[in-house]
Amino acid sequence: MKESSHSHGCVHPCVHPIDDPDDIRLSPYRSIREKDLVGRQQRFIAEGKVVLNVLFSSSARFETESLLVLENRLAGLGEQLGQLPPDVPVYSVPQAVMDAVAGFHVHRGILAVGRRKPQPGLEAMLGALPAKSLVVVLCGISNHDNVGSIFRNAAAFEADCVLMDETCCDPLYRKAIRVSVGATLKVPYFHGGNIDEIIAALGDANFNLLALSPSSTLSIYDAAKQDRHALLLGTEGEGLPPRLLGKLQTARIPMSTAFDSLNVATASGIALSRFSKFT
Repeated sequence: MKESSHSHGCVHPCVHPIDDPDDIRLSPYRSIREKDLVGRQQRFIAEGKVVLNVLFSSSARFETESLLVLENRLAGLGEQLGQLPPDVPVYSVPQAVMDAVAGFHVHRGILAVGRRKPQPGLEAMLGALPAKSLVVVLCGISNHDNVGSIFRNAAAFEADCVLMDETCCDPLYRKAIRVSVGATLKVPYFHGGNIDEIIAALGDANFNLLALSPSSTLSIYDAAKQDRHALLLGTEGEGLPPRLLGKLQTARIPMSTAFDSLNVATASGIALSRFSKFT
């Protein structure tokens, strides 16, 4: 395990220059694309300066285990590194080492390993919400880009939380975090259980649940705003299961009938704009 002798002038006390891509300390960053496909014990990879700013500001929900940074990027990270606990290691490497470890060219030059701390269950999360709340509910959304974009919209319109059934993909996938610009680390969320359990819990918490469906006869602009709204979105193509649409209040986004329905992430942004506190 070879350490470089380069001096980077960084104030963080735990900067470790490394020149050897086989250094065992870099194991959490090795072949990170493949690691997205296996269980990670609530660990995740965050990349880029903007996402790291969110990660470091979300210390109540996440902790940072280590950073991997290009040696020529250290000088510009003084503010970010100043937010880190002094015992968090920062590994400084040349571009060739970072690319060899990650398995692809990391052009942003900044990676971090984070861990999600234990989070409240569904009922506890709903019970802690304010009297006026807006919640996003996702059913069967397994596309990382869509999940990331929906979280970004939820953050932009200040939704109070996102609830995801067990068939949704993990919002801590590297791509979901990146597409969300860190919003999956900012917006509180619950991930697990089946959609019926989530719907029942929302009912017990006095939420008005509105299921988005292009076949609904009610426009979202005609649906009354309530103190507690939960917007339910299903997967693209199939949408929400008919059994759910048959028992829930539905609403549609008015649009042309001569074209296919909107992308689910786009639909979430329009619906959130309609029911957010900003309109």
